[in-house]
Amino acid sequence: MDTRFPFVDWFRNASPYINAHRGRTFVILIEGEAMASGRGEQLIQDLALLHTLGVRLVVVFGIRPQVHEALTTAGVEPTRVDGRWVADRAVMAHVEQVAAHQRLWLEARLSLGLPSTPLHGVELSVISGNLVTAKPLGVREGVDFDHSGEVRRVRASAIEGLLEKGSLVLLPPLGFSSTGEVFDLDASEVAQHAAVALKADKLILLGESEGLEDEQGALLRQLSPAEAEPRLQQALPGSELARHLNAACTAAREGVARTHLLSWRNHDALLGELFTRDGVGTMITQHRYEQLRPATLNDVAGLLELLEPLERRGMLVARSRERLEHEIDDYMVIERDGMVIGCAALHVFPDTTVGEMACVAVHGNYRGGERGERLVEALERRARQRGLTEMFVLTTHTAHWFVEHGFHSASLDDLPPLKREAYNHARKSKVLVKTLTR
Repeated sequence: MDTRFPFVDWFRNASPYINAHRGRTFVILIEGEAMASGRGEQLIQDLALLHTLGVRLVVVFGIRPQVHEALTTAGVEPTRVDGRWVADRAVMAHVEQVAAHQRLWLEARLSLGLPSTPLHGVELSVISGNLVTAKPLGVREGVDFDHSGEVRRVRASAIEGLLEKGSLVLLPPLGFSSTGEVFDLDASEVAQHAAVALKADKLILLGESEGLEDEQGALLRQLSPAEAEPRLQQALPGSELARHLNAACTAAREGVARTHLLSWRNHDALLGELFTRDGVGTMITQHRYEQLRPATLNDVAGLLELLEPLERRGMLVARSRERLEHEIDDYMVIERDGMVIGCAALHVFPDTTVGEMACVAVHGNYRGGERGERLVEALERRARQRGLTEMFVLTTHTAHWFVEHGFHSASLDDLPPLKREAYNHARKSKVLVKTLTR
């Protein structure tokens, strides 16, 4: 009988992320639709868990659907321009009322500590206040936006002081001016400015969409701001996609390490994105989450872990730690969020223009993404830079794959003398050769 608990394996795999996130600052936007749909309770439990794990949290909440419902009930029809309503006196009265009600509800739920609740034993100090200053949008294209505003400044030092004391900071989509006025703000803009001002490690935007998709409908895991901005230009002005993309791209360009687009509809989205290697949404970052680069001695442990299963199956010749350390300059690796998931080596033979492509390997969970092709192309570029005219490979399992990538069958006589003498006849590896064109 299988007595294993599946969550134990997940917990073990999540442990590097638990350590990595401890003491980090996350700004999390929860759109009003999430609360209106009844997802608030689950999200609050997740926030409490993150707090317990040592994450410093700034939570921004939206109120758009709640305000819309209040305005409809009151028979108030606001003027809208590019998806933004004009917050006149009548609209602003409902904005302030809804924001206050939503803030109180969140504070109450984050205080819940009964033994039968997930927050039992969690002591959370939730602080809100005049932490965002604002200015009016003013008159634009002949429209006076009245009390619709934009962020002037986030009081980063005050928020930092609260986070240092272990508080969770709650920011409504409201801003205050030096003249004592209150302005209606876009929640995603508040989140973006807060993340930039605090130099946050992450900006997480929870909205309707699970992330960005390619032309075939497949989820795009990672984009740079430059890759995401064409989609921003195509988005409907004022739409959630436009607001979130603008916030994510701006924050990424202004120093926030990683911004994440997630769906509040997915009950596992927040924790799944933060505590698994691949995540569940789209990440926008200036820094490559996955990169192909030359190997260093720090990669030896990762290489041993990657290669061991393939060596055990007889697909690769076993390599000792000492050998890998000695030959480390020959290797290229693909690193994904600190884990070596692919590698290949180019060994050059003295007094020849021939190189051996060896140890081409991709982790089993990451095959099918053209990573092998990227490794081969990188080694071919390296070979040409070193003046090589030919590369060969010895393989027992993957001859067809190499043939598909330009190699052709050859014989032992085509190998350099040193390699020919060292050939392991017991393995019966096939010899494949590729001529390098300039």
